[in-house]
Amino acid sequence: MAIQVGDRVPDLLGTDQDDKEVRMSDYRGRRVALYFYPKDNTSGCTAEACSLRDGYADLQAAGYEVIGVSRDSARSHRGFIEKQSLPFRLIADTDTTLQQQFGVWAEKKLYGRTYMGTLRQTFLIDGEGVVERVIERVNTKDHARQILSSDK
Repeated sequence: MAIQVGDRVPDLLGTDQDDKEVRMSDYRGRRVALYFYPKDNTSGCTAEACSLRDGYADLQAAGYEVIGVSRDSARSHRGFIEKQSLPFRLIADTDTTLQQQFGVWAEKKLYGRTYMGTLRQTFLIDGEGVVERVIERVNTKDHARQILSSDK
């Protein structure tokens, strides 16, 4: 069963753009906005990442750390981070293990074609590693504000 509100997140999330392990225990006491997105360097995903970049100081002031997750490789993530000046880590979930745990690797339909892909969702996790809220309808151009307004 997929991780839901009230569930504890597994400690090991995966490896980032620098092939370093990303662990929830490294963020104990801080909130995490764990956002899942389909692909580096695509229009919607770039808009979402740039919204989070532009709102990063406000997110940190509210106690959040941001971590992105997609199927892209660590190399792709490094290029995306450099090109967009992203100040946060990106997990390379190339085998979709983490996406499956969170229930965001799912069947999608586009132009009558059915395929497996990543659902764009964000999990807001408290300082103890428990999911507080899930944003299922992500506003890619204003996602930082969407996360911050979810606290109200």
